[in-house]
Amino acid sequence: MARPAAAIILAAGQSKRMKSATSKVLHEIGGRSLLAHVLATCAALELERTVVVRSPEAGDVKDAAEAAGVPSAIQEKPLGTGHAVQAARKALGSFSGDVIVLYGDTPLVEPGTIERMLAARADGADVVVLGFIAANPGLYGRLIMDGNHLTCIVEAGDASAEERAIDFVNSGVMVAGAETLFGLLDSVSNKNASGEYYLTDVVSLANGKGLSCTAIECPEDEVLGVNSRAELAAAEAALQRRLRARALEAGVTMVAPETVFLSYDTALARDCWVGPNVVFAPGVKVGEGAEVRAFSHLEGATLAPGAQVGPFARLRPGAVVGKAARVGNFVEVKKAHIEDGAKVNHLSYIGDARVGANANVGAGVITCNYDGFDKHFTDIGEGAFVGSNTALIAPVVVEAGAYIGSGSVISKKVESDALALTRAEHKQIKGWAAKFRARKEKEKSKG
Repeated sequence: MARPAAAIILAAGQSKRMKSATSKVLHEIGGRSLLAHVLATCAALELERTVVVRSPEAGDVKDAAEAAGVPSAIQEKPLGTGHAVQAARKALGSFSGDVIVLYGDTPLVEPGTIERMLAARADGADVVVLGFIAANPGLYGRLIMDGNHLTCIVEAGDASAEERAIDFVNSGVMVAGAETLFGLLDSVSNKNASGEYYLTDVVSLANGKGLSCTAIECPEDEVLGVNSRAELAAAEAALQRRLRARALEAGVTMVAPETVFLSYDTALARDCWVGPNVVFAPGVKVGEGAEVRAFSHLEGATLAPGAQVGPFARLRPGAVVGKAARVGNFVEVKKAHIEDGAKVNHLSYIGDARVGANANVGAGVITCNYDGFDKHFTDIGEGAFVGSNTALIAPVVVEAGAYIGSGSVISKKVESDALALTRAEHKQIKGWAAKFRARKEKEKSKG
């Protein structure tokens, strides 16, 4: 059952500092966009409604929101955060529950933090603001507290020397009842240096009406905002610290965790072992006790318990590595099932294929799966042995127990337990090399 609360995600910023044709909130960390991280937080909270506020030009933001089943509202002109929240009013319709104001460029706010804000609302606070202790308060608005009561938010430019010394600052995230929030916004003025309607003015207006305001604290990393490529990198680093810590806590061994990069959905079972400089792109699941060795890159791949991958392996989408199977160094696997106990140990490409249980694929083997128009399937049976430097021209079947001699080009079915090879007859001309060298040396001396 949906929670009687709604989220307004502000995503209408111009993002000029990103210097990008892509809307700021669609830049990625951890394998998905900033906006998708915020939408995932809302989904985890099981909110009744969510609305994304975008600029008129941001069709890509509209598409991203709608792909997640979320409507968007347009802020016609960039007239401040208060104005942006007002732009979502029509989309919320008659909704009367709590409204959470979030930001599409602040992707790391945890569902548990929002839960604490909603709990403060349930305890009687009319307006709840999310704050943090800033290492460098700088231009942040200061949260002026009287015990648990938030008396006002003072912008840095308006703060006294005493107020500037305060390091408890505003993140911008806010929770209030819909009627309270929009009622207060109706009274917000744009009579300030920038001519904008500030959401932060809601706090002073609420206090003026005798309403209760409070602030909840979270870690600074959780409310990192992204306005530039440097800040995008900082948010990525913060997310990676979070994901690595969770993996280690869940029983995963990482030899050099600071060098491992995870995606938002990387699933590592307990007793996995991960070597240095491994990259997990989205869609990877690794079973219990599996091993991913150094400098491997995995995307859209599944490893069964006890599988071994790498070092220097690349698993592309659709790769499945079975129990105790091995994919070794400089091996690329795409849309292929390496079944239990099979081995593809070095310098091979296996695409659109099955490698049967306990089969062995030698060094330099390739499945020639693409004819320039279509992909074709290679089926290597259980216990088969494919010799080094073999090219398998798909579609082709190598039946169980078959043996292929090294250096072969196989384009026809190899029957079970048969030997197949396509080498040319070996020829040897005695003394040819010595005669060749003598001729070349004579030619060189004349030159």
